[in-house]
Amino acid sequence: MLKEFKEFAIKGNMMDMAIGIIIGAAFGKIVSSLVADILMPPLGKAMGGVDFSSLFLNLTGGSYPSLAAAKAAGAATINYGIFINTVIDFAIIAFVLFMIIKGMNAMKRKEAAAAPAPPTTKECGFCYTPIPVKAVRCPHCTSTF
Repeated sequence: MLKEFKEFAIKGNMMDMAIGIIIGAAFGKIVSSLVADILMPPLGKAMGGVDFSSLFLNLTGGSYPSLAAAKAAGAATINYGIFINTVIDFAIIAFVLFMIIKGMNAMKRKEAAAAPAPPTTKECGFCYTPIPVKAVRCPHCTSTF
């Protein structure tokens, strides 16, 4: 059983999957940073200086100046600003993955659409021996075409 597991773990597919997961996690961090640090500040500025990550709805009835203060006080909050950032992260990642898969599918279609090479031999109608396509007489049985 240990030998089978070792063969499974060392297969190329397993290593490819591990590399894909690591790159995917790093890509997710890059997209999160893009949304939080690049896209949302100008969008918040355009909407009147709103910081989306600090938007929250207080469920306890008290008033808190920031999300950090509400969390420190133990207040129940709905953090819809963080949710907006997460939705934008997801949309960007989904779009990029869609474009990657679309490109891969287009490459596969080009490979599949490539016409097969024309045959170089044909079969003799009498003795069924393969002969060159340009031949007019079978070298085996001497029949003509």
